[in-house]
Amino acid sequence: MTTPADGLPASATDNGSAVIRVLSYNIRSMRDDNAALARVIRACEPDLVLIQEAPRFFRWRKAAARLAAATDLVVLSGGATAAGPMLLCSLRATVERTEDVLLPLTPGLHRRGFATAVVRIGGARIGVLSAHLSLQTDERYEQAGALLDRLAGMGVEHAIAGGDLNERPGGRSFRRLAGALQDCHQVAPWGGEFTSTPGDPHQRIDAVFATRGVQVLGCGVPLGLADPDDLLAATDHLPVLAALRIPTPTR
Repeated sequence: MTTPADGLPASATDNGSAVIRVLSYNIRSMRDDNAALARVIRACEPDLVLIQEAPRFFRWRKAAARLAAATDLVVLSGGATAAGPMLLCSLRATVERTEDVLLPLTPGLHRRGFATAVVRIGGARIGVLSAHLSLQTDERYEQAGALLDRLAGMGVEHAIAGGDLNERPGGRSFRRLAGALQDCHQVAPWGGEFTSTPGDPHQRIDAVFATRGVQVLGCGVPLGLADPDDLLAATDHLPVLAALRIPTPTR
């Protein structure tokens, strides 16, 4: 396994484990500078991209396909069918199954959902979930519980969840997730901490979480990788990049 100059381990396959890069990113329906967005994603060299606010309306599938093509990735699941969350992956991933999940609708609030998949990378079997939690406090807390239930029901030993939580680490929904999973930035801080807003980063409302058996090698905003101008132009959030070591089954 190599460690680039930025200090975050690169993707690799070792005996007994796979090192993967996971990027979580709110892309605001691709309403900003899409060329800058693609450059940010490519600079991070992710194996998996957990997107929030993917295009959901007119010709949304074509917009998702354009983003995937521009970043040398493929669309795995989600988009309008998950009410905004979407998953992209590199060709390193072998897809076992996908499922888009719509959460209960609260009248007067936006519909929310999860984009989920089970993939295999370098022999490791991984559950993946992208989420964008509610702006409303009580609904957000219930959705955090639904996220944990969904991960527990995926039938995998190792899982990763990421997204826009619309809440800081001290909030009860964030604490609910961090109590059951590893908050990757807290476990192994790397890069920047705050994800909102790009012009004035002052709060961490986006995160990557992993189940306990996953080794977190580093996680944070990829300030040393992506061009600062591109981070400002791409969308209204900063991305979170994690390097994770996933054990592979013993034979």
